[in-house]
Amino acid sequence: MTSFGRLTFLTLTCAVGVLWGGTALAANAIPAKKEDARGRIVILGDSLTAGYGLEPQQAYPALLQKRIDDAGLPYEVVNAGISGDTTAGGLRRIDWAMRGGADVLVVALGGNDGLRGVSPKQTEENIRGIVKRAREKNPAIAVVIAGMQMPANLGPQFVEAFSKLFPSLAKETNAALVPFLLEGVGGIAALNQPDRIHPTAEGQRKLADNVWPVLERTLKEQQAKAADPTRSLGG
Repeated sequence: MTSFGRLTFLTLTCAVGVLWGGTALAANAIPAKKEDARGRIVILGDSLTAGYGLEPQQAYPALLQKRIDDAGLPYEVVNAGISGDTTAGGLRRIDWAMRGGADVLVVALGGNDGLRGVSPKQTEENIRGIVKRAREKNPAIAVVIAGMQMPANLGPQFVEAFSKLFPSLAKETNAALVPFLLEGVGGIAALNQPDRIHPTAEGQRKLADNVWPVLERTLKEQQAKAADPTRSLGG
């Protein structure tokens, strides 16, 4: 178990209350019509993705955009994060999130499911539905699933089932996997805001560190696939 397990149940319960009340989109979350030749990366997430309590440019999707630009990769990032969102909410709005087109989908949902006691089986079904719907809209879309973990005091059976669903789904759906979005951030007071669950600007930089290696590899594989249609993603 990572340092995330040191969070108390009281802290998590309070955090759920904060997240449940938030429904506003991040400032840069509204999909727009694609107007250039760049590929589009949609990051479907919750308050971690939206950058709760921070400026939009401090959230990890904006930080990933800078890395993409620095690497000379022709992609734009759309931050489709909504504070308080769950996998059920993500499933309901995936069509909206992709209405401007998407070449890559990052699914960064599930944390609020776990904190609210949603069964891991239901969370798994919802994420599977998100991936299925995204591929119905774009069969060539590349998918990245960002894993989450729950603290030990939610019970060993629940914690284990929850942590296993993300790698299992990634394998089943042929998606790339970020093992734990909050690796090195969850449970570390210095990297979180006073509520102890939403990352600070420095914490968001570490989230970008966790996502970038997987996303960069995915983008390069997708470019190779475009250059050689006989090549399989991940092949």
